[in-house]
Amino acid sequence: MEKAKVYYSDFRARPGLNLLDKLKRLMKKAGIENIDFEEKFVAIKIHFGEPGNLSFLRPNYAKVVADTVKELGGRPFLTDCNTLYVGRRKNALDHIEAAYENGFTPFSTGCQVIIADGLKGTDETIVPIHLEYIKEAKIGHALMDADIVISLTHFKGHESTGFGGALKNIGMGGGSRAGKMEMHSAGKPRVHSEKCRSCGACSRICAHSAISFDENKKAQIDHNKCVGCGRCIGACNFNAVRPVNDETNDILNAKIAEYTYAIVKDRPHFHISLVMDVSPNCDCHSENDAPIIPDVGMFASFDPVALDQACADMANQQAAFSNSHLGEQIQKEVKAEDNFCINHPDTNWKTCLEHAEKIGLGTREYELIKV
Repeated sequence: MEKAKVYYSDFRARPGLNLLDKLKRLMKKAGIENIDFEEKFVAIKIHFGEPGNLSFLRPNYAKVVADTVKELGGRPFLTDCNTLYVGRRKNALDHIEAAYENGFTPFSTGCQVIIADGLKGTDETIVPIHLEYIKEAKIGHALMDADIVISLTHFKGHESTGFGGALKNIGMGGGSRAGKMEMHSAGKPRVHSEKCRSCGACSRICAHSAISFDENKKAQIDHNKCVGCGRCIGACNFNAVRPVNDETNDILNAKIAEYTYAIVKDRPHFHISLVMDVSPNCDCHSENDAPIIPDVGMFASFDPVALDQACADMANQQAAFSNSHLGEQIQKEVKAEDNFCINHPDTNWKTCLEHAEKIGLGTREYELIKV
């Protein structure tokens, strides 16, 4: 496979040329205009940030992408899927409120916000892929209903995958609640009985009669009947039903690659990553620690694998901030290959890109073109 082209622009801005102008120029140099957007629905996959976290991408960048799509004749919308864990983005109503609170409104971005997997995270499309770990990916329906997919990613550290780049944004972010559980877990959900209110919502939505109630009227799940669809997690308003995160990080990375493949295959896709405010953990946290490295730049490519590899390579060329989690790990003489593995020693981000390349999602070989 020949090298993929990855386009790069730094964050320097002289008078008369601001960063939003540079992002638009970067996208055009990378070839976004070669996509036929005319009257096409365009999903801009983004992370809106858990409220309390301040390292997510500013809505201004999303507006540049949306405006460019509209100029090219497309019909863009910002999208993400509901979370599997407890938080402000577990259902579509709270998720949209969180997005608005963080500035992602139709008025600030110029396009609508649609939560791809619906009110409770159960609105999904089953995508057959028959790969090593995933046979049928469970993707947020609105994301699969779009004609074109653009990922706009905040590149940062991650406690399970090493870093969160384009593949993490698309693959994990695009999975429905059942899809996220499939990636995170090899098992079935559990009931935390102390939180159960005996409302029966979980048993009513279970299509496999796997949920019953004990003598204390607390829900319990028969794992012999449970198929792991995750609908009970979405149905419970009291966070009593939760997944078990028992998958190894390397398998998690491989599953993320396969879910990304399911989302982008057979339709046009384009990818943008901003390596800035590189927090040690995911934007799913309701807080963000100090950045671990200096801001690097903006990157764009048609190949999400090459894009992640280029972002990681450039990030690993940066010296760690001493007053950061990464700096503390270095002071403790934690031994690992690179910044992200030092940041979280139990992770190996390379396994995701290696598996992505293996299944034909893209290539890790790239030509970096400065814009």
